Amino acid sequence: MIEPPRIVSADGITDDEIAALYEYPSMSGPWVRANYVVSVDGAVTTNGSSTGLTSPLDQRVLKLLRDLADVVLVGAATIRIEDYIGVRTSEAGRKRRMDRGLTPVPPLAVVTARADIDPASRLLTNTIVPPIILTTTTASSTAKRNLEVAGAQVIELGEGRVETTALVDALAGLGMTRILCEGGPTLTGQLVADHALDELCVTTAPIMVCGRGYRITNTDKHSSFAMHCKHILFDDSGFQLARWARTT
Repeated sequence: MIEPPRIVSADGITDDEIAALYEYPSMSGPWVRANYVVSVDGAVTTNGSSTGLTSPLDQRVLKLLRDLADVVLVGAATIRIEDYIGVRTSEAGRKRRMDRGLTPVPPLAVVTARADIDPASRLLTNTIVPPIILTTTTASSTAKRNLEVAGAQVIELGEGRVETTALVDALAGLGMTRILCEGGPTLTGQLVADHALDELCVTTAPIMVCGRGYRITNTDKHSSFAMHCKHILFDDSGFQLARWARTT
């Protein structure tokens, strides 16, 4: 029998209490978690970015989810659109990580079949831990070499496309089994279509967004599986943060 979700007020809640809500389960292999913020009607962006949907509580949970992860997985398009920099952790965050046997700062792992990441971008110039580039043998040799010169760790995973099993296995081979995916929808859609997503953390913003836009998953491949809600965290501004886990 599946237990009903816990309903938790964010009023007065501490970071440690939030982290306890999002602890990874005991596991023998990789656990892939995705994190998104969406509007009430399901949009993941406003004017091309998620910035207009987020809130202080959402950003607080985002940082704590990063504190709990071995690695942050992101698609190349999202890196460019959101102008990613390397992950930063606070002193309390580093302690939280090290208490769990994790490295002080998690790296970003970027999925890009063509290795088309600017080596002068903030991903590489404004980071504490160099990113991991998950790419293909058919990507430009020059592009891969330039990324390596800029400090990135480049890993080739097959021809033409970075397959789900290959990327998860590659990260697990580096000892990174707690995988936090921050999008975008194409990468998340691939993970869902291949039944590789174990958990979805989704913040629902009390906002309606009209027009055409991506949902959390973007894929032409049909796939479905049951999930159950572990908890819903809410605040006075109307934001609701739910943790959904795949039902086994």
